[in-house]
Amino acid sequence: MIKALFRYWNTTEGRHLPSLALVVAGLFMVLTTENQSKRAGHTSLSEQLKVVSSQDQLDPTKFTAAELQYLEKRFGVHGPQPQLAQLLTQGVDQFEFIRSQTIHQLDLLKPVILSKAKLYKVNPMLVTAILFDEIQHSTPGEDHPLLAHSGLVKTYGLAQLGISELIHQKRLPKNPTAKQIAQARDLLLDPESNIELLAGKIARLKNELNLPAENMLQASNSYRHAKAIATLAYLHNGKLDYPARVLRYMRDPELHGIIYSQRSQTKLPII
Repeated sequence: MIKALFRYWNTTEGRHLPSLALVVAGLFMVLTTENQSKRAGHTSLSEQLKVVSSQDQLDPTKFTAAELQYLEKRFGVHGPQPQLAQLLTQGVDQFEFIRSQTIHQLDLLKPVILSKAKLYKVNPMLVTAILFDEIQHSTPGEDHPLLAHSGLVKTYGLAQLGISELIHQKRLPKNPTAKQIAQARDLLLDPESNIELLAGKIARLKNELNLPAENMLQASNSYRHAKAIATLAYLHNGKLDYPARVLRYMRDPELHGIIYSQRSQTKLPII
């Protein structure tokens, strides 16, 4: 079409239409722009697909420098465990009898875990995973009242919670008396109370992170859910290697069996 217009412009009649050159130039620019737009559209779509694909492959337990700076400034978390401590943690995980004892203890606590998780609208598997890690890596005798009230330890009970958590949950004043601190330690040593405080802590942190209170969060649902859970785990323990362990425990078939299996209540017939 453009060639035909040029041929017409070269004729005697066409020369009397000087504006025809502008028309042709304009048409050429329109066609060129359309082609570039189409190519740009294809490139943009391709880039978007690449971004989506890369997001799907992200590790939710990896935090950017900006994220770590924000969390440290706001919540006071402090990075990974020392290498030796990580090796000791991994070593404990290899002892099958410790795992079996922890599994048995969690099995007995299942009704409490489910009821408190429901009360605070948090994922029971997240509660279970945190309890599993803390119980399995606990120091023998640290739950004894004498040690708890000695002042030598700062965290107490199954979930290893501190006195500060009761203050955060407004169960203690900001400056508690010695008597109130002693009562708080006893409360933290009680398994049912400790689990409730853990569920309450997760709910509190969800609120502080502006996460939907009604959303239980499931790591298998999306990257965002997994990232949120990893952040909650990090804020609970304060160690950068902790979220990966918690997410791994949440996928553990045996721990899943504790929370979601249905025991048969069939009674034996009386003979």
